[in-house]
Amino acid sequence: MNLTNEWQALKKHGARIIGCFPLYPPLELIHSLGLTPVVLWDFPGPAKVLEKADRHLQRFACSVGRQLTEFILSRESEILDGLFMYNACDTLRNLPEIVASGLAEQKRSLPLVRTHIPMAPPEQTAWEDYFRKKIWALIRNLEETFGVTYSLERFQRSVELYQQMRSLATTLMTRTAGGIISYRLFSRTLQEANFRTVEEQITLLEKILRENPTGRAQLNEPDLPIVLSGILPPSPAVIRVMENVGLRVVGNDIASQERAYGYTPAQKISDPCEYYLDFYQNHVPCPTLLYLADQRLERIKNLVQKTEAAGVVFLGEKFCEYEYFEIPFLEKILKKKGVAVTSLEISAEDGDQAAIVTRIEPFADMLREKAQKRGKQN
Repeated sequence: MNLTNEWQALKKHGARIIGCFPLYPPLELIHSLGLTPVVLWDFPGPAKVLEKADRHLQRFACSVGRQLTEFILSRESEILDGLFMYNACDTLRNLPEIVASGLAEQKRSLPLVRTHIPMAPPEQTAWEDYFRKKIWALIRNLEETFGVTYSLERFQRSVELYQQMRSLATTLMTRTAGGIISYRLFSRTLQEANFRTVEEQITLLEKILRENPTGRAQLNEPDLPIVLSGILPPSPAVIRVMENVGLRVVGNDIASQERAYGYTPAQKISDPCEYYLDFYQNHVPCPTLLYLADQRLERIKNLVQKTEAAGVVFLGEKFCEYEYFEIPFLEKILKKKGVAVTSLEISAEDGDQAAIVTRIEPFADMLREKAQKRGKQN
């Protein structure tokens, strides 16, 4: 997938592309203003040399932040009409100033709109009134920056489109869990959809679902159901190895996948403030939304129980403090409950993934042995 070609096609039809970061921006609001939001996460293809980013970020910053910075400071980003950012982890929280400084060095500029999402638990603070003010301030900022006008009717229509897209993505994952669609196809489809308009996302998802209708799955033997969890999905090469050794993804806790499409508020909310209060307070738990951190354990436990997974594979993003704070705790609790667990350290810029492969094969062997023992006991 060539992002430049994809976005140039959009520009020919008058699209104004807004690069959004991090993962869970108010896409419906931006779309309703006649703009085209794209989430700058999980870039397709191998990572490039991060020479520009490394002038502004430490090398021990996560590859997600470094890749974003490299993209913004490269000529590829000239196709964007603006940027939207909100606060998340320490690295991402400071990126607006970093990329603005880097662009200024190049005598370039991109309109930048930002907002703040409170990260304290809502029940411990009075952040609802504050957040309502931030949403209306964001609407005014977007209107002034891009010369657009907010409309409740258009906002409700955008909500409907994003709800439809997320429902289709959920159905796609259901067929993946059932073995009808490979996780490799699922992951590639979600990555491609992420950089398209919501209307094109719907068309793409509907096409894949038509081509892979519900039916009797032909599961490979051995079939080893697992849950995947991580900020980024595994690379196509790693997914291929997983599927070759019999691992089948039945539960999805990937930030750019199920955490992104897993929850949408009700359509009939007539106030964007109420909509986004619901959206962020009831979001699928993610370490990038710190106030939801305490819900992560129940999320994983319920996902394992619901899918009857034999094991969990944690994909730890290298240098992500938030991931590495929670993964050891989650591993410990799951192992006490008899769930097999392994952790793989990944990075978008890793070229040689042989070390990851050598971790996958013995994990599959362990799951296979456990399945054989259960079979003999039955």
